Amino acid sequence: MWIILGILALPLVEIALFVTLGARLGLWLTLAWVLLTAVGGVLVLRSLARSGSGMAQADFVEGFRGRMAEDPLSPIVDQGLVAVAAILLILPGFFTDTLGILLLVPPLRKMVIRMSARRLQGARVIPRDFT
Repeated sequence: MWIILGILALPLVEIALFVTLGARLGLWLTLAWVLLTAVGGVLVLRSLARSGSGMAQADFVEGFRGRMAEDPLSPIVDQGLVAVAAILLILPGFFTDTLGILLLVPPLRKMVIRMSARRLQGARVIPRDFT
C-alpha cells in the first residue's frame, strides 16, 4: 500500500517543486538544471559501465582478505546504488535529483547499505527440513 502511495505522490511532489522552484529560479535556470543533472547522470552511468565490472570483481576477490570480509556483496550493492543515483539524476525533477545527488555521497551510500542490511537480517527465511 505504501509503495502505491509513494508512486502516486512522486509526480505530485515533482510538479509542486517545479512550480515553486521554477518560479523563483526562472525558466532558463530551471531548464539548465534539468539538463545538467541529466547529462551528469548519463556520465555517471557511462563511467560506471566502463569501470564497474572490473572494479567489482577485484573488490569481490580482495574482499575476502581485507575490509569486505564480513560482507562480500557490499561493493556490488554500492555500485547498484550508484546506478540508481544516476537514473534518478536522469529523471527530470528536483526531488529525484536531490535523492540522486545524496546517493552519490559515499558515506550516505554506506549508511543506506548498513540500514538495509540490518532490516534484511530480520527477514531471514528459515529452511524447512524436507526429509
